[in-house]
Amino acid sequence: MTGLTSSEVLARRQRGEGNDIRLTTSRSYLDIVKTNVFSPVNVVLYAIGAGMVLVGDTRSAITTVMLVAFNAVVGIIQEVLAKRKLDQIALLARAKVTVRRDGQEQQVDPAELVLGDVLVIRAGDQIPVDGAVADASKLEVDESALTGESDLVAKTQGDAVLSGSFCVTGGGLVEATRVGEQSFANQLTQNARQFKLEQTPLQRDVNRLLRILLLIVAFYGFLAVLALFVLNLSFDLWLQVLAVITGSVSAGLLVFITLNYSWGAVRIGQQGGLVQQINAVESLSNVTVLCTDKTGTLTANKIRYHDLHPIGLDKAMLEQRLADFAGNAAATNKTTEAIVAWRTGEKRRVVDEVPFSSARKWSGLAFDAPAIKGVYVLGALEMLQTYFASNDAALKQLQQWSDAGLRVLVFAYNPDVTTLHDAAGEPALPPLTWIGVISFSDELRPHLQETLAAFTENGIKLKVISGDNPQTVAALAKQAGLPGDLRAVSGPELAAMSEGEFAQVAAEATVFGRISPQQKEQLV
Repeated sequence: MTGLTSSEVLARRQRGEGNDIRLTTSRSYLDIVKTNVFSPVNVVLYAIGAGMVLVGDTRSAITTVMLVAFNAVVGIIQEVLAKRKLDQIALLARAKVTVRRDGQEQQVDPAELVLGDVLVIRAGDQIPVDGAVADASKLEVDESALTGESDLVAKTQGDAVLSGSFCVTGGGLVEATRVGEQSFANQLTQNARQFKLEQTPLQRDVNRLLRILLLIVAFYGFLAVLALFVLNLSFDLWLQVLAVITGSVSAGLLVFITLNYSWGAVRIGQQGGLVQQINAVESLSNVTVLCTDKTGTLTANKIRYHDLHPIGLDKAMLEQRLADFAGNAAATNKTTEAIVAWRTGEKRRVVDEVPFSSARKWSGLAFDAPAIKGVYVLGALEMLQTYFASNDAALKQLQQWSDAGLRVLVFAYNPDVTTLHDAAGEPALPPLTWIGVISFSDELRPHLQETLAAFTENGIKLKVISGDNPQTVAALAKQAGLPGDLRAVSGPELAAMSEGEFAQVAAEATVFGRISPQQKEQLV
């Protein structure tokens, strides 16, 4: 592939198909100042301060305005610091990118890329734009910053790659299909930088109280004006009455709240948190639901081989074929690494492979060797059960291990087929024969029970959202100390629900298993 010519690059840039984009937060410095200095409550307090000057209470007027100004300055400083942090958020690095143009490789800045550019991607490179693998090369990418899934994803010719992902092994040519604001990473970044003004319950209550006080002040101020003419009050006495009335509105209340918010924001910042608005401190105290993953959050992300249950094969033969499967997989993950750590397989001739993905929940290898011939597949029962006949004994063993909190996968094969792709090049499974149930153990993180107990004591409901078997996740959650009867729902069940049913189940259930990255976003 020769890539674009210089004239094509120039023409596409002129059409607005370049990758030069400037992402900004939704607030300017001027907006921050205006919001904090001229908030509705502050404007009213300024008016009251002016009223105090008119009635001769200059000292109270200065005090009121100074307190309001202090309140505004603290808010401005906090939000300016947050804006600067938000402006620094970026999923894409600015390192030079290698592209093919005019038949030659060139080093260019990512901002100089255009739609249709052919990028040369090597191990260690970050992919700066969305694209598709354009040659027969094979590469493994880390998409954890985008999807939350830590397993490497294998990409071959025609597969889509997302901006913000990293090439870990292999390499090849990638043709840019989405650039600028349209790229996945820039859309994520833009959403992360958005600013939304939300008032906390305490702020709403305080504003409501101040409005009530202002109505009372207005009412008594009106009576005081009438009294000046009806009761023939002396002007000095009338000024004293107005001073008492206007002084009933407490500007100090806002300052005390701001000081508490600021101290909380400082402490959160010391822990590495980003506070966009200081009232976020109170928002944390009103959290009622916390969503958590299983692997790496409830567990220590350490998977160990536990046991296997053979179906129709000798156990020793099944162990050997499982070891060969894991040992010959080009794209490894935590599961295959656990199998390899348990037993080393022999090198076999692999003619086709479908690597594991968080969407498929299975991986497959096709062998063409006398000792092990055919298609072998390892994955979740929910994703594979339509390809083989049911087996009561195997299902019983699977349920028993799942109830014990073990991670359980099924192992199946077809000895008569040696391909895992259809005519269009898409992953496709033939009819399979169930030959084994494989179990793995997870290690719970230290101090997990105390942490979860603290959330429960504070009235926070926990939702465990994982890509593993829902029964397994529920059993682990029980081991971790989650109370009650934990209702578990699987991703395929959610996919079959209407929007209303989905919302109801999201509210009622506690454990969600076999969930795809897209479903995780929907649940949150």
